[in-house]
Amino acid sequence: MQDITFDPMEAKLVPLLPTGKIWTYEPKWDGFRCLALKSEGKITLHSKSGKPLGRYFPDIVEMLGRVRADDFLFDGELVVPVAEQYLFSELQLRLHPSASRVKKLAEANPAHFIVFDLLALKGKSLRDEAFASRREKLEGFFAKFLAKEDRLILSPQTSSLTTAKGWVKKWGARIDGIVAKNMEIEYRPGEREMEKFKFIRTADCVVGGFRYGTDSGEVGSLLLGLYDDNGLLNHVGFTSALKNEDKKKLTAQLKRLISPPGFTGKAPGGPSRWSTARSEKWEPLKPLLVVEVTFDHVSDDRFRHGTGLVRWRPDKKPEQCTMIQLQQPKLIEN
Repeated sequence: MQDITFDPMEAKLVPLLPTGKIWTYEPKWDGFRCLALKSEGKITLHSKSGKPLGRYFPDIVEMLGRVRADDFLFDGELVVPVAEQYLFSELQLRLHPSASRVKKLAEANPAHFIVFDLLALKGKSLRDEAFASRREKLEGFFAKFLAKEDRLILSPQTSSLTTAKGWVKKWGARIDGIVAKNMEIEYRPGEREMEKFKFIRTADCVVGGFRYGTDSGEVGSLLLGLYDDNGLLNHVGFTSALKNEDKKKLTAQLKRLISPPGFTGKAPGGPSRWSTARSEKWEPLKPLLVVEVTFDHVSDDRFRHGTGLVRWRPDKKPEQCTMIQLQQPKLIEN
């Protein structure tokens, strides 16, 4: 049986997509990254953080079980289409402890699996082969076994940057960027060997602490952190973009996680241009929660302004949230 507990190959954020004969482009889908293995008739799904996903996506397990082939390993993206969109919120709803609830959600809005890489075939690992070779085998596999599975999708690919930009108009909010892949390199688990261009600049951050709202017993803002090269969690800013109806439940969740130090590198309340008397009052948390936020400017390795809260990221390991996300200039099109 193949090992699917390794970290998937990642993409680094770039301001401009690379060009040249060695590069090919694919859509960056807005979903859950997933490694899917079928071996000896058994289906195993894992998230990029290594968590098992099979119980949350029984519709995908059932679909892969119908494939008349065995011993293959896919790398791809789980998405849930609703009204011509892929809704990340629907994916999050699937992470429910009740099997009956998950079954009901799967029946109401079945998930799709968009596959963009083939890492093993007939029990043999393909990770040491160049991407061009793996892609050729993946296309052959789809043509032979998956032509009739409309919820198992081969991710489009093109060598034309013009065509790739056209996907924005074609799919709209279903994608949030474009990924460039070097056709000549092997699959490198955990390495940032791909390059991604995002239409909106975002960062995945660890929630290292929180502040209560003014004259309130409920959370007012989340304190955001990113890990540096030394493994220290540095405070990089905050988000107060919280819905009022969510604050009571969120406050109870955060209180259960209160534990110093919260931040092991730069912490809130230290000497900086942002410090105030109020900024020294905050609650440290165990570094377990991850949120995706939007931001504009970065100064001195911090968000210059407050950030927008995009979503919670239960599929992301906290240690994957690193300072490299701040080292790119504001994205512009080629």
